[in-house]
Amino acid sequence: MDCTNCSAKSCRESESCGNEKFERKAIVSDYHKSGNQKILQAAASLVDNGKARSLSRLQEIIVFIKTMDYKKVGMAYCYGMEKDAKLVKKMFKAAEIRLHTVSCTVGAVNQNAINVNSCTEKVSCNPLGQAEQLNGEEVDFVIIMGICLGHDILLQRNLKADFTTFVVKDRVFLHAPIKALE
Repeated sequence: MDCTNCSAKSCRESESCGNEKFERKAIVSDYHKSGNQKILQAAASLVDNGKARSLSRLQEIIVFIKTMDYKKVGMAYCYGMEKDAKLVKKMFKAAEIRLHTVSCTVGAVNQNAINVNSCTEKVSCNPLGQAEQLNGEEVDFVIIMGICLGHDILLQRNLKADFTTFVVKDRVFLHAPIKALE
């Protein structure tokens, strides 16, 4: 499938192109499962009724947390963004949301202890430790902030809670990777 090269765009008019590798009725049925339905409705409330383009991503996350009634919220962040992480925590406190924050250096694990190809004795990022810490704190929802590519995959694979990304690390474009398209 290559949707970017499709000229018909029939899927935008409620007609399948027929190239899907899934059963449409099964997918629709999956949306009706209680956990999926709750998330779908919370997401729709951010777009519907004129809210689209009126909230920043951080504001959307706050509204989503409250709509979903998440009680324990965690944030996995890159130590290089700690100043920003503190600002997020302050905003969440103002919104009456308690935020459990975990730096990527949690556990003080050296690079050569986890990467068999590394001779570096400096402290490593520890996405598996972040995931285990947040899982151990039994958070309902995790915000990911500036975790390196690859480390983010390990973190996400090991989280037991729902999660979203607030900041994608891009050192060239100041964490706005879409600018690479300009």
